[in-house]
Amino acid sequence: MSHPSPNAPSDLATPFWSPAEIEGAIRGVILHLQERGVLAYPTETVYGFGTAVDAESVEALVRMKGRPPGKPFLLLIAGSDMLARLGLHLTPAAANIAARHWPGPVTLVLPGGDRRVSDRLRGPEGGVAVRWTPHQGLIRLIRAYGDAITSTSANRPGVAPATSAFEVTSQWSHEIRRGTLQVLDGGRLTPSPPSTVVDCTARRPRVIRPGAIPASVLREGVPDLVGDV
Repeated sequence: MSHPSPNAPSDLATPFWSPAEIEGAIRGVILHLQERGVLAYPTETVYGFGTAVDAESVEALVRMKGRPPGKPFLLLIAGSDMLARLGLHLTPAAANIAARHWPGPVTLVLPGGDRRVSDRLRGPEGGVAVRWTPHQGLIRLIRAYGDAITSTSANRPGVAPATSAFEVTSQWSHEIRRGTLQVLDGGRLTPSPPSTVVDCTARRPRVIRPGAIPASVLREGVPDLVGDV
């Protein structure tokens, strides 16, 4: 949940709070993504960085964030049809969790995507992490864009995840003025737990990061879920 208290300088952030502001920002954001730029945006938890899913866009985010090898980004979607376009597969367990908890703060690591998803987005077990965000502004943006976007926290290494656009603009003003980064100001976010991450690539689904949805709740639909006991 966010609060309408935009405090980032107007020349460094694009208002993204009201429905009119969201609609007004969409065209410019899509052009920025198509030009392989990096976007900072509010989510249901913290501010995130994202790009288009092509390899060149992902590498731009890797360079800007200083991401070490072997630490992939997740993908945000706004509809199950986007999974099909990415070639990702919902296993029976993943489909059960998704039906109960998407849109919502649960991230599923899925198999597939061999021809569509950059290797930089693939974890050590070979899966791709995906979340259907419940943030209404972001849902509108992703649907208008028509494809998934990448996601990682919008902060410098060693700095706490950002909960306001001001925290992003104060850390990344050089990249913003260069045009590499565009920031969407969706107000200050209420601190909340991260999404629960469930690896669905093995025979039994496994919680690999506890988060907003407890494993006990997930087991109501997937009794053989392991981890976070």
